[in-house]
Amino acid sequence: MEIREMRVFVAVVEEGGLSAAARRLHISQPALSQTVGGLEREFGVQLLVRSSTGVQPTEAGLVLLAEARGVLARYDSAVAAMAAHTASGGGVLRIGVPLELPAELLSHALADLAAAYPATRVQALHLSSAAQLAALREGTLDLGLLRERPVGQDLDAMLVVEENLGVLLAGDLAARLGEPGGIRLDALAGLEWIGFARSGSPAWYDALTAILRSHGIDVGEPVEGQALIAEVKLAAVGTGRAFTLAPPNWSQPLPETVTWSALAGHPLVRRTWAVWPAGSHRRDLGHLVAALEQPPAP
Repeated sequence: MEIREMRVFVAVVEEGGLSAAARRLHISQPALSQTVGGLEREFGVQLLVRSSTGVQPTEAGLVLLAEARGVLARYDSAVAAMAAHTASGGGVLRIGVPLELPAELLSHALADLAAAYPATRVQALHLSSAAQLAALREGTLDLGLLRERPVGQDLDAMLVVEENLGVLLAGDLAARLGEPGGIRLDALAGLEWIGFARSGSPAWYDALTAILRSHGIDVGEPVEGQALIAEVKLAAVGTGRAFTLAPPNWSQPLPETVTWSALAGHPLVRRTWAVWPAGSHRRDLGHLVAALEQPPAP
C-alpha cells in the first residue's frame, strides 16, 4: 500500500464521494475509483459502501481510515523534518516537467541554481499536471511546472510563462486557410482536433475546449489515459483532415508536409505555473523559483 493510495482513500471517506475526492486531489474519477478498487482487492475486504448519495466506510474501512491517517501524519512529519536538514541546499531537488516546455525556461534557471548550489542534484520527471499536483501533495515532488494554478493554501504558485498557441496543419491546407493575420480559429471547424487526455490537466483542458467549441470546433468526447507522442500527432495532421495546437518554438522537428501557423488574434494562450509546497524552507528551491521568475538573457 503506497502513500498515494492512502491519501486517495482518506480523501474519498472525508469527502463522502468519489467525484468530490477526485476534485480535491485533481485526478480523474476513473483513476480514483481504480485505486480504491485495487485496495479492496489487495486486502480482500469491502472498504466502502456505495450508494446514490455517496460512499460510507465499512467497519474495515474505518480501521483503514484511522491507520492511514496515522501513517500520513508520520510521513508528513518525516518529510518536514528532513526538509529542515536540507534547507540550505544539498540533496535532491525533484522537479516535475510537462511536455512541450520551452527549453530556455528551465535551462537558464537550472544553470543559475548549479552555480549557486553546486551540492544540489536535480531530478527532473516528465509528469502531467494532475500527476505533479498529486506528487506535490504527497511530498514526493519539490517543484512542479503545471498548466493550471492549483486551488488551496497548501501550495504556492507563480506564473512563469505564457505562450500564444498556433496550429500545426498539412502544408497545402495551411496555405488555403492562411490570411495575413494568421489562420482564424473558426476556419478549423470540420477538422479533427488531436488533443490530450483531460485527466492530465482538467482545468486547462476545459478552458481550451470551451474556446474551441465557441468557434464551431467539435472536440469530441474526452479521451482518458491517452498520451499522444509527437510522431502520432504529426502523422494525423499530415493527412490533411486534422490539426493540433503547438507553440511557435515547438521543439520537435516538422516533416516537410506539415507547417506551423499563427492563429489570428492569438485566442489560445497556454500558461505554465511553478508550484511548490507552501511550507517549504529549502533555500535552493527558493533560489530556483526566483531564477524562473527572471526571463533568460537575450
